[in-house]
Order: sequence, then C-alpha cells, then structure tokens
Amino acid sequence: MSRKITAGILMVGMLSGGAILARTGKAQTATTQDTQKAQAARDQDIQLLRQDIRSKKKQLIAANLKLTDTEATKFWPVYDQYTADLIKINNDKYALMKDYADNWGTMTDEQAVSLTNRALAVDEKVAALRTQYVPIFMKVLDGKKTATFFQLDRRIQSMIDLQLGAQFPLVQAQD
Repeated sequence: MSRKITAGILMVGMLSGGAILARTGKAQTATTQDTQKAQAARDQDIQLLRQDIRSKKKQLIAANLKLTDTEATKFWPVYDQYTADLIKINNDKYALMKDYADNWGTMTDEQAVSLTNRALAVDEKVAALRTQYVPIFMKVLDGKKTATFFQLDRRIQSMIDLQLGAQFPLVQAQD
C-alpha cells in the first residue's frame, strides 16, 4: 500500500478517536435529558466523521488513481453516484454501530445475534454494490484502472473498518 493511502487512513483513524464511545459511556449514567443531549452530540460527531472520511477517501483515490483529464471527467460523476449509493448502505452500518454502543454491557443473546446478522447483511450489500458498479466503471475506465479503483476502495474501507472496529470492545459473555 502506498504511503499516501496509509497516511490518509491514519489521519481518518485519529479523527475517529474515542469520540463515539466517549459519548456512549456518558449516556449510560446520565439523566434522560443528558442522555438525549449526549446522543445528539454523538450523532453529530458521527455525521462529521463520515463527511470527513468521504472527503479524505476521495482525496486518496485522486492521489493514487492516475487518470487523464478525459478519464477524470467521466470517472468522478460515476464515483460520486457510487459513493451516494454506498452512503445508503453505510447508514445501516452506522446505525448498527450506534445500537452496539447503546447496548454494550446489557446486550442479550438475541440482540447480539441480530447485530451479527445485520452486520453480515451490510457486508453483502457492499459486495453487491461493488459487483453492480464494475461494469459501470468499465464504461469510463479501462480494466486495469477499474481494478485499481476497486483495490483502493477495498483497502481504504478495510483500514477504516479496522480503525473504527478497534474503538468498540468485544461483546462480553455473561458469566
């Protein structure tokens, strides 16, 4: 992986920090009004983080996918539509993260299995979206550049997922 990708992903990871979970911890011991304020602040943090991640991801793609002016003119509108479709799927992903954070420590077996199944469904939707977009990107890029784009997309997303996932503790079995 190039230094450009690694540096950009590390910056995204530092932004995610513990802000999401810090707000969750406060919400668990606060009054209802304080909980609502903490949840609203957490939601705002997540929204800002998502916008920043999308911006940095686009910058990383631009820096690592060498496009001619003609290719770029055709590529970026397709990329923007792909991203818009991906955002819809990621809404489910971030709702899962929120549910997980809200229920961690008090999660039932049924909730744990439900979250697992929902997470797997999100993964399947992302894979299906990528499959759907391969021929669309092939209309604007050659095969190698299309493959490069999807390599970059997967690598960046994997690193983001790894860094975000590290912010969440594992589900704990009840003794």
